[in-house]
Amino acid sequence: MDLNSFIKNMADQFDELNGLELSESTNFKTLEDYSSLTALNIISMIDDEYGVYLKGDDIRNSNSILDLFEIVKVKSQG
Repeated sequence: MDLNSFIKNMADQFDELNGLELSESTNFKTLEDYSSLTALNIISMIDDEYGVYLKGDDIRNSNSILDLFEIVKVKSQG
């Protein structure tokens, strides 16, 4: 699993980034376009792309993209 492709997949879940480039330290929940629907889209994308099922708590306990990446990485290995 590659962090750069994960960041790109995360960016694809947002309709309007207004030229903002996401990085591993981006707090995705503070982005203007973030909503509960975006959270569901992220959960669905991670299930489709990485075969990992996330729970709402996984999203709530993550702030940065790197936090979420680490959760997905651990769950994909076990």
